[in-house]
Amino acid sequence: MDAATYSFADKVAVVTGATSGIGKATAQALARAGARVVVSGINEALGSRVVEEITRDDGTAVFIRADVSRREDVEHLVSETVRQFGRFDIAFNNAGIEGETALTADWTEECWLHVLDVNLTGVWRCMKAEIPAMLSNGGGVIVNCSSVAGLVGFAGSAAYVASKHGIIGLTRTAALEYAPMGIRINAICPGVIDTPMVQRVIHDDPEQARQILALEPIGRMGNPEEIAAAVLWLCSDAATFVIGHPLVVDGGLVAR
Repeated sequence: MDAATYSFADKVAVVTGATSGIGKATAQALARAGARVVVSGINEALGSRVVEEITRDDGTAVFIRADVSRREDVEHLVSETVRQFGRFDIAFNNAGIEGETALTADWTEECWLHVLDVNLTGVWRCMKAEIPAMLSNGGGVIVNCSSVAGLVGFAGSAAYVASKHGIIGLTRTAALEYAPMGIRINAICPGVIDTPMVQRVIHDDPEQARQILALEPIGRMGNPEEIAAAVLWLCSDAATFVIGHPLVVDGGLVAR
């Protein structure tokens, strides 16, 4: 569904992990639908390029650097958004990393803690800062990026799978707490999407690519724009009765 289907005029949206992949596609789609978009990530060069693309397409966007593993960065992201735009309406908490590939007992504690800190605690840090800002202007919408790995296990990805399962639990709990206060909170669960993260996993290995594609009944990887379309629906007035839901957009992967 085209972004023009929705109208986010007068809304301010923040997207973390917006310098590439799903985050970039979602930031661009929100801007096309009329939102003023804060593009956030840790790579300023890539973030600035996304902003340039949005503004070239007559959208409104700024880049604010934030590492979601740092409380100070997240607090600055939210406060600076409110300072520049006067409000905070939509958040897509998308920043995440895959970590190493290893059997559960072979993960290093350092890598385990880092993946959980970015993927799960990072989402909590974002919500901790976002929710008060949304409450101050009467409500808002939060979408947290989980994964099909938040619903099923994948050998070799213990920390990633644990973090994505945790996001769903966190989303459901926060959704129950804040729905009466006017904040809708949901999660998105992408399948195998053609992003830089997936390309890093494949490592130009045809056999690895074949195995990954074999997971998808549809016979292909998804593209970031397909996930962005689902995120926009969750953020729109078409989804006002959707609360605490992990929306699966996966080409049929978990239907097996």
